[in-house]
Amino acid sequence: MIKSMTGYGKAEAALESGKLTVEIRTLNGKSADISVKSSLLPKEMDLPLRRKIADALVRGTIDVYLSFEPSGQGSRLPVDTELLKEYYSALSELRESLPKVHRSVSEDPYLADNLLLTSLLRLPDITGAKKSEAITAADSEAVEKAFDDALAAVDAYRRKEGAALYRDVTSRIATILSLYDEIERLDTERTAEVRGRLAKSLEDLKIKVDPSRFEQEMIFYLEKLDINEEKVRLRQHCSYFMETIDGEPYPGKKLGFIIQEMGREINTTGSKANFAPIQKLVVRAKDELEKIREQSMNIL
Repeated sequence: MIKSMTGYGKAEAALESGKLTVEIRTLNGKSADISVKSSLLPKEMDLPLRRKIADALVRGTIDVYLSFEPSGQGSRLPVDTELLKEYYSALSELRESLPKVHRSVSEDPYLADNLLLTSLLRLPDITGAKKSEAITAADSEAVEKAFDDALAAVDAYRRKEGAALYRDVTSRIATILSLYDEIERLDTERTAEVRGRLAKSLEDLKIKVDPSRFEQEMIFYLEKLDINEEKVRLRQHCSYFMETIDGEPYPGKKLGFIIQEMGREINTTGSKANFAPIQKLVVRAKDELEKIREQSMNIL
């Protein structure tokens, strides 16, 4: 069964220093474009985890989000008092240098200091683990397990979305084939209509023609309008489309090429038809194919 390139997965890892949350979101893309939206991962873990993601997800625009919630216990998560003092001193000087246009609660030195300290303690630099402290080599197994769980969740999501994509595109292929069945039924009527239209034009012009020559020219003209090859090739492309989507694990790119060929046959049918009822069916077939094209861009 095919998979969609749209997916989402989330997992958590309990580390000694706190809780790590891994979120992976994927959208369609031509290759595995991986973007890690965090600086938490140590360099020695970054490349192996990127390889793991690429191997598991194969293709797509892949965004990885890491968030860390410190446990608040132990000496590994100290308050950076020196940095806090620097921030406090600089902001205090800035506060004193600003003109006091009106009185407010912040002019109370005690309340002002409390507000300033509360704001400073929210800064990621002041409290919590730094990049080099949040995840260590000892946490590698737990981190890898969290990535495995998140990737499994993404895969499950992609399979579910892929099942919906499969139902949609295959039903539209069936619709195109039924439209071509109707085109084939109308083709005999089209030939008679074209023949009658040309004969009437000659009558209106009051031109006498040699019947055998007229028949030869008619055959030549109708051969130029013949759409039998287009009907045969279109059905072959539809059959190949179904074989590919049913038989290959990652058929997305190949389906795009097949859709291009189907579009050529449908366009040629429309240009040769020269018959309004068939051209209306061709427009409907184009509409179905365009929807297949849009959906196939998200097939892995």
